Amino acid sequence: MTAARLPGHGEATAHIAGLLREAIVRGDFTPGARVRQEQIAELTGASRAPVREALRMLAAEGLVTLVANSGARVSSLSLPECQEIYRVRERVEPLLLRMSAPGLDESELDHLGALAEEMAETADPEEFLALDRAFHLATYAAAETVVLSDLVHRLWNRTQAYRRIYTALMDERARQTVHDEHRLIVAAIRDGDLDSAESLLAGHIRRTRRQLASHPEVFATHPTTSNASAARRSA
Repeated sequence: MTAARLPGHGEATAHIAGLLREAIVRGDFTPGARVRQEQIAELTGASRAPVREALRMLAAEGLVTLVANSGARVSSLSLPECQEIYRVRERVEPLLLRMSAPGLDESELDHLGALAEEMAETADPEEFLALDRAFHLATYAAAETVVLSDLVHRLWNRTQAYRRIYTALMDERARQTVHDEHRLIVAAIRDGDLDSAESLLAGHIRRTRRQLASHPEVFATHPTTSNASAARRSA
């Protein structure tokens, strides 16, 4: 990436924020990892000013934490913080699903069904994570909302690192339950049974919350990815 691709300060800020957001969600930066302004500026061909603004933008989203005289680090969650976010998700995502479901057409429902089957067939945790994210966000895509959709995306981004860890901890029985729930959610939407779809989704999120709570060690320490290599991948 070169400076020529980033002609405006505002455009550069948004572009850098997008790259870093994707890198954090993808797991290139782990919770607690440092994000160095100078390395991001060098790799993107931007000055430090838009990098600073991009980090402030991500701090407002809760993805990074800015520490005076120390710079930026990818935000970590304590177990109580993660539990609270999941409790919020249990309430708001079923509502967003109810708002979205009537607008999903047959081709979109077929796509959701295909995603559910792809998840059931893959043994790759990273592929599962990507498919799972695509599945759930696609179920919400038809909702006409000003606030709720953005909130849900931010909550997903905040907890992505912990879903990654949870995915690695799932046994075969837990995986089968997840796959069955995905299929049941699609079937309920097809049937127009939005009460069941909401209930299934709330239970789906609740189960992850409870499983994470049974592994407090997940929240104790986090290995930090080298910010230089992670930044290079994000660029």
